[in-house]
Amino acid sequence: MATGWWSVLKTVPWSEVINAAPQVASGARRLWDSVARKPGTGAGMAAEPMVDDVAEEDVFGSLVLRVDRNEATLNDLHKQMLQASEIIANLADQNAQMIAKMELARTRVLWMGVATAVSSILALVALAIVMART
Repeated sequence: MATGWWSVLKTVPWSEVINAAPQVASGARRLWDSVARKPGTGAGMAAEPMVDDVAEEDVFGSLVLRVDRNEATLNDLHKQMLQASEIIANLADQNAQMIAKMELARTRVLWMGVATAVSSILALVALAIVMART
């Protein structure tokens, strides 16, 4: 069983996987850095206390400030989603390439098996003919 896996691993286009690895790793690092520097859920955005004697303009101003913060957070999340989608697309591309190479290797092994079977049958027929003549 280990021999089968070894032959499959030998047919993987490791040069293409290795060439694409830095791009995938840098994308993953950018995404991780972007997520890691963000404050925890709601930690940096504690609601400002509302006091009854606060003027109506201050309440309106604080609401506008909160809306602006939420829009900025939404834009950051959208950028992170795009970065994650790019990484997923790169990984899917690599996966498709690897599957195509594995399918090609499987087809080659199948043809080699057929060729070996035909060669074995021809060798047995030739041996039988030689044995029949002697």
